[in-house]
Amino acid sequence: MGLLRCKYLVAVACLGAFLATSAGSAQTYPDKSIRIIAPFPPGGLVDVLARALAEQMSKSMGQPVIVENKPGSGGNIGAELVAKSAPDGYTLLMTSPGIQSINQFLYKSMPYDPEKAFAPISMVADMSMVVVVNSKTGITTLKQLINFAHEHPGKLNFGSAGIGTTGHLGLELLMHAGNMKFTHIPYKGAAPSITDLIAGQIDGVVDNPPTVLAHIRAGTITALAVAGKHRLPMLSSVPTAAEAGMPAWEASSWFGLVAPAGTPPAIIDRLHAEVEKAVTSPHFEMLRFRGMRIVSDTPKEFADLIVAERKKWGDIIKSANITAQ
Repeated sequence: MGLLRCKYLVAVACLGAFLATSAGSAQTYPDKSIRIIAPFPPGGLVDVLARALAEQMSKSMGQPVIVENKPGSGGNIGAELVAKSAPDGYTLLMTSPGIQSINQFLYKSMPYDPEKAFAPISMVADMSMVVVVNSKTGITTLKQLINFAHEHPGKLNFGSAGIGTTGHLGLELLMHAGNMKFTHIPYKGAAPSITDLIAGQIDGVVDNPPTVLAHIRAGTITALAVAGKHRLPMLSSVPTAAEAGMPAWEASSWFGLVAPAGTPPAIIDRLHAEVEKAVTSPHFEMLRFRGMRIVSDTPKEFADLIVAERKKWGDIIKSANITAQ
């Protein structure tokens, strides 16, 4: 009994020391620089949002917040780095649908478990996708697109930034919702797909507003519908998919901040409060004009979104038999 009691007391003492250390770390957090991993190249939306967030958090938290770009493998390389980092609030990830809700269905093996590796902090922004066509097609409404596709299955060519990208999956969801068939042509990035769209080499794309907005305004491409619950302020005349008769088509790119799983709740709460402050800054207000909806939800709300998106995109990927190249 004496030996068992001794082991019990040692275990209790170790647990107490651990809890005291965790509490102390949360109370003094942050006492050194924080890094936000942007798992895509510089200049993209993930990078832009990460840097805007880092700038505001640096001012508010009194410590440098540094963005490090770790691109590759659809975001998996940067995500793996964060997943395997210490859960102390000093290494964070600016994440996106691919990392949290898509890649696990595209890749045969994953270097991290997206369902267990991260602690959601807050969404930062999202934006509804837009379906656009070359203006020379003569198609000006979603209903016309649906009718044409039903009469001529597979005749229209739709491009995307690549297999498994959000634009590709948004297209697959559009086809599923409208019981339509387009011919999908994947490109190596959004830019070449838009170049060919403007030139008439392909007929349409489903993409994020910042990618297509200037060309819509120039009249070279026509926006048919927005895949969200609300119209976009910069495209106020373009109806939502629901308004256009297709309520089942909802697709957006969203971005948010997560930490490694096991990060103390007090640190998660602190970081959430910092995100809430940051997204009300003038710099973030400017980002709204790029088609983004700037938001800050609770960790649970963000976690619930990730789970719902995982179900939606998982079903689409499996039904369309999509795999990463």
